[in-house]
Amino acid sequence: MSKYSQITEYLQRFLEDEVKKTGIKKVVVGLSGGLDSAVVAVLAQKSFKDDLLCVKMPSQYSSQNSLNDADELCLDFGINAITVSIEPMLRAYEEMNPDLDNLRKGNFSSRMRMATLFDVSARENALVLGTSNKSELMLGYGTLYGDLASAVNPIGDLYKSEVFELAEYLGVTKSIIKKPPSADLWDGQSDEDDLGYTYKQLDEAMKLYVEDRLCIEEIIKRGIDSTMLDMIVKKIFRNHFKRKMPIIAKLTSRTINHDFNYPRDITL
Repeated sequence: MSKYSQITEYLQRFLEDEVKKTGIKKVVVGLSGGLDSAVVAVLAQKSFKDDLLCVKMPSQYSSQNSLNDADELCLDFGINAITVSIEPMLRAYEEMNPDLDNLRKGNFSSRMRMATLFDVSARENALVLGTSNKSELMLGYGTLYGDLASAVNPIGDLYKSEVFELAEYLGVTKSIIKKPPSADLWDGQSDEDDLGYTYKQLDEAMKLYVEDRLCIEEIIKRGIDSTMLDMIVKKIFRNHFKRKMPIIAKLTSRTINHDFNYPRDITL
């Protein structure tokens, strides 16, 4: 059995088990036409069939190619999908905030999409599946309460380069695999331009630092660019708060997330 057939089988069981524990049968996925959401959608379709609903949430900045790619993926895999545009909300907010720069615009768009997705999940009595990969989570390359929000995330322990390989194994639409990663948050936005390096370069360094736990000096000896490594380490620690629940001030003998800690799936 190949690496990615094992991973696929494991992630299918993971999704089925984690959703089943909640008593909910349906799931929703925000489908952008990008790689990560495509992989999660295909995994979810294998597990939930018609109990999966994908939601396309374009804005005025969305690439038509990405929307076409999302449609093609749904056609290829028989995935149910709807479109809920965030353009009216974003345009209204832009009019109220003429000084809105790209970063704020991107964060607002991401949060509007997640608010929309959670509202659809409430209507459908479904769980929201996350689409953030490990590269993004480690670097904090995501919006708190935006694309980082979800109920269950099947790909959060796969680096972006591994998500590419899993997509190939799953047979994800070639045009999705081949195009440069982008969240379509503003005109011309590119993930790798934002980060300054390719995911292949970033992942190679992060695996040495995070998985192998090598020190910075040892990693540099292996030919990793020191400037990039310095950026990675700073981002990992500076953005750690995005990977944690909000800190609660302790005032009583049993405080949530301090000493009132139970497994997520606890039952009476």
